Amino acid sequence: MALYNIFAVLTVLAALFGYVNHRFIKLPGTIGIMIISLLFSLLVILLGDLQPALLAEITRLIKSIDFYTILMKIMLSFLLFAGAIHLDGKSMKSQRTPILIFSTISTVISTFLVGAMLFGLCSLLHVPVPFLYCLLFGALISPTDPIAVLAILRQAHIPASLETKISGESLFNDGVAVVIFLTIYEVISRGPANLSPANILWLFLRETGGGLLLGALLGYVGFLLLRSIDHYQVEVMITLAIVTGGYLLADRLDISGPLAMVIAGLITGSKSRVEVMSHITRDYIDKFWEMIDEFLNAILFLLIGLEMLILPFNKLYLLLGLLSIPIALAARYLSVWLPISLLRSRTAFERNAIAILTWGGLRGGISVALALSIPSGMHGQLFISITYIIVLFSIIVQGLTIGKVARRLA
Repeated sequence: MALYNIFAVLTVLAALFGYVNHRFIKLPGTIGIMIISLLFSLLVILLGDLQPALLAEITRLIKSIDFYTILMKIMLSFLLFAGAIHLDGKSMKSQRTPILIFSTISTVISTFLVGAMLFGLCSLLHVPVPFLYCLLFGALISPTDPIAVLAILRQAHIPASLETKISGESLFNDGVAVVIFLTIYEVISRGPANLSPANILWLFLRETGGGLLLGALLGYVGFLLLRSIDHYQVEVMITLAIVTGGYLLADRLDISGPLAMVIAGLITGSKSRVEVMSHITRDYIDKFWEMIDEFLNAILFLLIGLEMLILPFNKLYLLLGLLSIPIALAARYLSVWLPISLLRSRTAFERNAIAILTWGGLRGGISVALALSIPSGMHGQLFISITYIIVLFSIIVQGLTIGKVARRLA
């Protein structure tokens, strides 16, 4: 099916499900859309016995959508930039130490904890999965994606500093986790014997360092351009060019596009937006990127729900997925608890921050996209099923209860 046709169908479904949710169900927007799309997928499966042609056509449509490419190559750049441009630069700066620790060290700790525990679980169930492959899964499931619950957290009146930690971490650890995933994937593809520790370190530093530098360059070039004019239409186009052109350049240079977008968005939001934009331009840019963020998140969570139609499931995969939920939660808890315990003497943390950070650390579309990129020969089918089960639990159970948890603890 033509790309435009797919885009049209997804847009219509997102708008329809969004309307039904807002009018009748009244769940948080993205969570409501995903739940409705899950119910739609179940309905299609049930109707498949009566109308096999309908099930076959819808399944063919979903299979024709390259989820990994759509999210990682197109949507992610816009989502990260839109998230970063609305963050308060001063608040981020005041919380830079915990944000840096959570998005780097905690992500690495979570990767190894999940990998080790999954390897042990697979060994107990006599499922032969090498440790490096389990580590690859640990990298893809470690990034948190709390975008869906940020509004709920605000309504729960948690401390602003904790909200900044959660949103800042989610932006940066997306990029860091992708770099870790790609590094481990490269080690598996080339063979551990063919890569020295220095080679592995260089791969990691090139991706992260290059992404950060490119993001800073994009942000400051954008600042200079925006400072020289006062025309909101052109200024909106400049921010679009930063995202599209910058992400394309990062891909060509083999450096981290997600990290580049976060840095570029932070500079645009905290410097260009504050210092050089007129009130009219600021208003248009805020509304434009807020709409981009809402629309793309609606499409993303719609796709997560519809992916159930084509994912492989059997009893063993279901069992491993269910048992992996506590593994992911335990790894998240420990990866947050350890840095906070070490930093508590020098950095102030909110009461019950560990519990809120653990339960509020949702897994989302990035985990699903990375799992879909793993070939079948590298246990891709198994990892897709486990990832999907964890993501569904994370978004539905954690996402719908984090408000009550945060209010009770905070």
